[in-house]
Amino acid sequence: MRVDYFIGIVPPEEYIDRIERFQRKWISQSGVEPHITLKAQGGLTPDKKWIDKVKKICENVSPFHLSLGKPRYFGDNILYLSVYSIDLHTLHQKIVNVISPSDELIKRYFELDDFIPHLTLGKEQFGGNISTGLSKDGLKEMKCAAGEELTPYPDFKVDYIRVYELNIEKRKYETFLDIPLGG
Repeated sequence: MRVDYFIGIVPPEEYIDRIERFQRKWISQSGVEPHITLKAQGGLTPDKKWIDKVKKICENVSPFHLSLGKPRYFGDNILYLSVYSIDLHTLHQKIVNVISPSDELIKRYFELDDFIPHLTLGKEQFGGNISTGLSKDGLKEMKCAAGEELTPYPDFKVDYIRVYELNIEKRKYETFLDIPLGG
């Protein structure tokens, strides 16, 4: 059986609700709650031996602030909110280094030098994708509306990270574990 994990950072609950209401205008189900990916699937193995390594890193990282910003695109098919935080980059590097996925996985999941923190709002429709996609015009509409409906973009304190696990039956990522920062 296939088991997928990834690690993310969750915005404040009231902003999650706001993003989900916003997304529902275009997407019936996104497949995962709004989050900022901290560590993608590569190297997060089903044996879960990596969890203790991640917990050890988190014990030694103080809570930090990050800011969400205006919408941008990856290419022309993924719309996201920008994320600003130097501490986020540092934590990402520490986690990737301790998990030590292959160079191929680092490249596939845009990690380390290719890491661009973001909160995905919508994607163009692709076959087999968990999320329900949009047309290019739908993404353009979503970008225009995001600038009005999702502002002001919040600045918030990150004091834990969330490990997500894919629930195959529901075709959705669900919370597996929250790990506090700073012990």
